[in-house]
Amino acid sequence: MTPKAYPEKSSSKIFTGGNKGKYVWGVLRIVMGWIFLWGFFDKLIGLGFATTADKAWIVGGSPTAGFLEFGTGTLLGGFFQSLAGSAIVDWLFMLGLLFVGVALMLGIGVKLAGYTGAFMMFLMWLALLPLANNPIIDDHIVYLIILLGFTVVRAGDWFGFGKRWANTSLVRKYKFLK
Repeated sequence: MTPKAYPEKSSSKIFTGGNKGKYVWGVLRIVMGWIFLWGFFDKLIGLGFATTADKAWIVGGSPTAGFLEFGTGTLLGGFFQSLAGSAIVDWLFMLGLLFVGVALMLGIGVKLAGYTGAFMMFLMWLALLPLANNPIIDDHIVYLIILLGFTVVRAGDWFGFGKRWANTSLVRKYKFLK
């Protein structure tokens, strides 16, 4: 019997890169979770990076107004500017940042968080069109691809509670929560 030149690999190993790849995806998940959580807390209390304390959400500032009013491009700018300062948009944005950040940090609900975060990144990318430095790709698209990658590789299983979460009766009943 002759050995195969290219041994078969499971789809999991192809996507994760094997054991070493699992660690990379786990660390990347935590890093992305921190990006979302940092954004949430900076907008919530004004840590002085993207949001100053006097414009924090907790003191009545709008977490979306600055970006939607001044950061949007010309293609869909009018639509996105009309959303600036809307309470429902502010709440959805902040809840999205919090949910995606916590889910990615803990490794639970990673599939739903990945899709939610990817959708948020897509909307921000749309708001910026046309892009200033590259006609198609910017950091929002890179983040979107990474977030979608989390939905494929079970990134919550490494350095997270994904395996335990997947074995709960709630997640076994409602698979989209995985």
